[in-house]
Amino acid sequence: MLTVAAEPRHHAPVKGLITNIYIRQKKKMSFRKVNIIILVLAVALFLLVLHHNFLGLSSLLRNEVSDSGIVGLQPVDFVPNAPQHAVDGRQEEIPVVIAASEDRLGGAIAAINSIQHNTRSSVIFYIVTLNGTGDHLRSWLSSSTLKSIRYKIVNFDTKLLEGKVKEDPDQGDSMKPLTFARFYLPILVPSAKKAIYMDDDVIVQGDILALYNTPLKPGHAAAFSEDCDSSSTKVVIRGAGNQYNYIGYLDYKKERIRKLSMKASTCSFNPGVFVANLTEWKRQNITSQLEKWMKLNVEEGLYSRTLAGSITTPPLLIVFYRQHSTIDPMWNVRHLGSSAGKRYSPQFVKAAKLLHWNGHFKPWGRTASYTDVWEKWYIPDPTGKFSLIRRHVEISNIK
Repeated sequence: MLTVAAEPRHHAPVKGLITNIYIRQKKKMSFRKVNIIILVLAVALFLLVLHHNFLGLSSLLRNEVSDSGIVGLQPVDFVPNAPQHAVDGRQEEIPVVIAASEDRLGGAIAAINSIQHNTRSSVIFYIVTLNGTGDHLRSWLSSSTLKSIRYKIVNFDTKLLEGKVKEDPDQGDSMKPLTFARFYLPILVPSAKKAIYMDDDVIVQGDILALYNTPLKPGHAAAFSEDCDSSSTKVVIRGAGNQYNYIGYLDYKKERIRKLSMKASTCSFNPGVFVANLTEWKRQNITSQLEKWMKLNVEEGLYSRTLAGSITTPPLLIVFYRQHSTIDPMWNVRHLGSSAGKRYSPQFVKAAKLLHWNGHFKPWGRTASYTDVWEKWYIPDPTGKFSLIRRHVEISNIK
């Protein structure tokens, strides 16, 4: 008879042990899967946050102008509030550089107001100041109708001018450091390919986009309004002497000037308003060229002793001799800051795209021409530091 042996009793504990090991391994695998899932979710969440931040950064960079590599100029602030129609239309931003000293701050405010009011383009104002003016300017802008403009305040480092400017009490305002800010446009507006520079004693009556679109010839780094051919000069040219020619700015008795072979009768141009091709400006090292002639003037006295205009004009005339384009003369109707401005008819003044009070008399002072046109764009200083100077008879008439 066949007998079946009974299963040994010790197999039961072994079976239980195997089962426990299996369960523990299964739990470990489950925990591992959970950990992997959590890790994947964490990575996905991190990438999502990173993507969101990148989009935010990209948006910010589209609204701001980078100032990396600025030497001698310190950017202070920027208000990125572009008009909605400009953002939606993807229009090109127009950089406008204006120097604003404390004693002439009202002029810069009026100029900015006139530009902003007469264009639908996206304009960025680069307002160049000295230390101490920024707070005053910022409070003025933030408390007026200009609080929505896009602007950047840049402090001008006067050390840039060491060894390049000779003190001359006869030059007055033209010797002030901010006068030379126009020489450093690529530093002021480092990321722009093109920019407009204008003095603070102007009012813009046309659309700044038209001036910005001024065509520059190949190889030309700037476009100016020439003195001999301008509409405003034709009104006041009589008795002008040499003030519209190179000889009115440079000393042709000096050998270094004669060696340049520039005709003394060449028509000069006004540097108070111009359009710059900054790509070409950088390529030709225009700033370095201008600084070279500034230094040589300090050493040798190359400028005319009877300087016909701003001390910034002579080096510009040399560097841009027959190498500049021209702007529409109606975009720099000048001499309103001299007695010659009184010869303009109201119709001519109204037709001008830009009015320029170059000369001794400023529109915030007593005796300039057409101050009523300028005052239409002036915004009173909320701090009371800047105030208009008006003759008693004018105040009486206003009342």
